[in-house]
Parts: sequence; C-alpha cells; structure tokens
Amino acid sequence: MKIRTAEYYVQEVFRSLRRNNWMTFAAVGTVAVSLFILGVFLILALNMNRAASLLESQVQISVYMEDDLDKEEEEALGDKIRALQGIESVKYIGREEARARLSDRLGEQKYLLDALGDKNPLPNAYEVTVRQPDMVETAAKQIERMSGVESAKYGQDVVEHLFDITRLVRIFGVMLILLLGGATVFIIANTIRLTVFARRREIAIMKYVGATDEFIRWPFVLEGIVLGCIGGIISAFVLRSFYAGVTNKVYDTLAFFPLIPQSPFMNYVSLVIILLGMAIGAVGAWVSLKRFLKV
Repeated sequence: MKIRTAEYYVQEVFRSLRRNNWMTFAAVGTVAVSLFILGVFLILALNMNRAASLLESQVQISVYMEDDLDKEEEEALGDKIRALQGIESVKYIGREEARARLSDRLGEQKYLLDALGDKNPLPNAYEVTVRQPDMVETAAKQIERMSGVESAKYGQDVVEHLFDITRLVRIFGVMLILLLGGATVFIIANTIRLTVFARRREIAIMKYVGATDEFIRWPFVLEGIVLGCIGGIISAFVLRSFYAGVTNKVYDTLAFFPLIPQSPFMNYVSLVIILLGMAIGAVGAWVSLKRFLKV
C-alpha cells in the first residue's frame, strides 16, 4: 500500500466521521453499550470461576489414625501419604489441637466438652490436601487402605454436590459469554451495516467511476475499527469505574468474598474489550460492504 493511498484512507475515515456525525454517535453508543454489557457478564463469569476454584481448593481429607500407633509409626504413615501421587500437603493435627478446634467451633456450646473432663476421645489425625480437586476421592481410598488408618473422610456427599455446583457455574459462565458475545457481534455488525447503507449511493458512484473494491472497502473497514476502538475505550472506562464501585461495596459488606483484585485484572479486561470492539468493527464493516460492492 502506497503512503499517499494510506493518507487518503485516514483522511477519508475522519472526514466521514465528521460528515456523518449523528450516525457516528449512534454507532459508537451502540458499540459502547453492547461491549459494556458483555464486559459486565465477562467479569461476573470470571469471578464465579475464581470462587468455584477457591472452594474446590479448600477441600481436605481428614485422616484419623488408630489409637495404638506410637510417634514413629505416625510419622511413617505421614511419609507414606506424602509419597502418594497428587498430594499437595500433609499437616499433623494432634488430639489436643483437634479438641481446641472443636471447642472454637462449638462457640457458646463448648461447655458440652466439659462433661468429658480430662478425657479426649478425639484421635490424632492428618489434614491432607491434593493438587487437583478431582483426585480427592482416589487419594482418600488409597489412604484408607493404609495400615494404621482408622478412616479417611472428606465429606463425600457435600464435596460431590460442591463439584457439581462448580461445574454448573463454569458451564453457565461459558454459555453466557458465548451468547452475549454473539448478540454483541450481531448488534454492532448491524449498526455498522446501517452506516454503510446510508452511504450506498456514494459507494455506487465510486464503483461507476472505476474505483476498485479494495479502494472502496478499506476506508469503511478503518472507520469500523475506529468506531469499535472509541466504543471499546468508553466501555472499558465505565467498566473500570463500575468494578471499583462493586468491589468497594462487596468488601464493606462481605469482606471474605473472593473477588478478583482490580489490578491487573481490569487492565486485561479493558484490553480485551477494546480489541474486541476493533475486531467486531472491522469484520462488521467488511461483511456489510459485500452486497453494496456488487454493482
């Protein structure tokens, strides 16, 4: 592409934007609103996925040991558990620590433990975490077969329901993003098609005087990219303010809720939204021009 031709394309883009200012405003507004809605649900889906991952990572196997094991046998059992494939960490919980934890969980009802006196019926145990949540069941079965292990519990029913919920959350998030992404592409492409339709006579005249398809197409494609970029920047700016407000509100009321930190998360989201706007603008203009170039 010659420098003079490129200069003409750029000048034509900005001349067209000024000449069709109302159509430009409508197209940018549509792009910004569509990308903002898509961005909101993208942020929601990513935070839901983060929450699901954190819940899965907190699943632990409680390994209760037989009472007649001595210290060396308990340590040997811990080494065997650590040697299993997929084990992330193994932590020893003595019976006194287990009793203290139970007392904290009982809260105001911890007086129930006083009836036991100096007796402590709780066994020594190991808390085991695995690298992958789907390995919990397999690891628990392997540990339970080891000598010296009374039982290995991980809340089977609760964990299975938890995994079902997190799986549904991820599927729902992906489907939501795909549906909204498709709707956004459709809306923006049709908006750009309207701007092209409004200038169909101009395109026909250029064809009649001998302009090639490429010469006609590129200013419109560049215009679509500019419209998408401006709409994306506006959407990204509003999204950043929106997410900052949401995170502040959530941390004030639900400090424990695992939202993704704003930085660098929103930088990546902003970049994706802007690039997506530019890509949709270019594709929308390219596709919309096809029928009008068949003169």
